[in-house]
Amino acid sequence: MDSATTAALAQREGFAVYALSFRYGQRHAAELAAARRVAERLGVARHVVMDIDLRAFGGSALTADIAVPKDRPMDEPGGIPITYVPARNTIFLAFALAWAETIDSSDIFIGVNALDYSGYPDCRPEYIAAFETLANLATRAGTELGRRVTVHAPLVALTKCQIIERGRALGVDFGLTLSCYDPWPDGIACGRCDACALRLKGFREAGLTDPVAYARASTSSAGRR
Repeated sequence: MDSATTAALAQREGFAVYALSFRYGQRHAAELAAARRVAERLGVARHVVMDIDLRAFGGSALTADIAVPKDRPMDEPGGIPITYVPARNTIFLAFALAWAETIDSSDIFIGVNALDYSGYPDCRPEYIAAFETLANLATRAGTELGRRVTVHAPLVALTKCQIIERGRALGVDFGLTLSCYDPWPDGIACGRCDACALRLKGFREAGLTDPVAYARASTSSAGRR
């Protein structure tokens, strides 16, 4: 949902979007199918799916045989959850930086969010600023050609409700998207993980019905199955 809205925002600002997704050893491939649907609907210039295998390291419920937490209260205090994949956004942004340099692009967009989110350290604005500094120190474009790289995180200060409202205004079809950490084998969202809970909360606060189906009924204004 966040990535689709970010891509639509970039297009509205006049950028030709080169979309990058990752098959990184996550516990399901449904999000890649969703990424392809979104890229096709938006008519991006190119969509690349990179293969890396973070299962070799594990350390996360998304890349190891660790249960995904379900039914956690959203106001429950705590540290970084087990669904955090170590250094994932740093790895993703490094690949994006390499691709950007090869196509003479100075702009990288990422759909991170630091308000309604799970508490991941690599979703915060200070992290984005630090990576942008790194990008301009680590590339030929930044050090020799004087082409400054900008890392755009247009959703970082928005709530999920605001992201949904922004996406709707841009014509994003959220029915094509998937947010679930642990979907069923047929790709249906579980409705119980942190990602589903945050998404459902956003739609509820926006007074809208989530167009995707869920594997169990919810008391929110979500699609039911």
